[in-house]
Amino acid sequence: MDKVRRSGSFFNMQFITSSISTMLVLLLLGMVVFFVMSANNLSDYVRENIGFTILVSDDMKEPEALKFQKELNGKAFVKESQYISKEQALKEQTEAMGTDPAEFLGYNPFTASIEIKLNAEYANSDSIAWIEKLILKNKKVMEVSYPQDLLDVVNRNIQRISMFLLGLAALLTLISFALINNTIRLAIYSKRFLIHTMKLVGASWGFIRKPFLVRNLWIGILAAVLADAVLMGMAYMLVKYEPELIDIVTPQTMLWVLLSVFVFGVAITWMCAYISINKYLRMKASTLYYI
Repeated sequence: MDKVRRSGSFFNMQFITSSISTMLVLLLLGMVVFFVMSANNLSDYVRENIGFTILVSDDMKEPEALKFQKELNGKAFVKESQYISKEQALKEQTEAMGTDPAEFLGYNPFTASIEIKLNAEYANSDSIAWIEKLILKNKKVMEVSYPQDLLDVVNRNIQRISMFLLGLAALLTLISFALINNTIRLAIYSKRFLIHTMKLVGASWGFIRKPFLVRNLWIGILAAVLADAVLMGMAYMLVKYEPELIDIVTPQTMLWVLLSVFVFGVAITWMCAYISINKYLRMKASTLYYI
């Protein structure tokens, strides 16, 4: 019977309201972590879709070009490649222009090419300059063409957005800490006279701390699990509505988001409870009435 009463007092209305308020703060923090990590995936996605074109001379026959493509595929900077023959290039341009240039020129004006898409870490001006030099060592390569201006603009904007999101994440982390700390401090404040009474009867500080730490640890666990469930549901609905977002909202991203929310929720509630309970343990009886 005593165990039932203690269980009922443990999961009381104050426990529920503290869990909900903490969950809302963790949800906000989790959304920021989600956006930061998704922005990083988005930047990789954008970079990997900015490729360059290798124009090869007519001296490089198709078997040789395919062999060259295979060699490039073995390089660390290549994500994927596609060989486009002269005939395929003519067909694509004819469809795009609505007329066949070979009919009035009397010959196929296009050259064979290899379209390269880079891994994200190589999609910058310095890396591409090095890659261009490497490719041009093949004497049958006529030109390496890539959108330099677009690449610079994309990298510059990605850097700005990343700095903004990191700053926002740091700010909201501090705000989250303050809100959770205030919620826990108010809950412990209402028990300050009970804490003092336990001190008077000779209870050790460790003995007094334990129930408060355990209680707030469970608040952190419950709040984190609820926040993670909401975040997971939001991510699921997002991908279900737009399946292509799976390249940005990846399972690895969600795993890091859920883990971050859980660790932060448990750690911050325990730490705030420890700081608050120590504050009241150090107080003298006379000061308890004036805080």
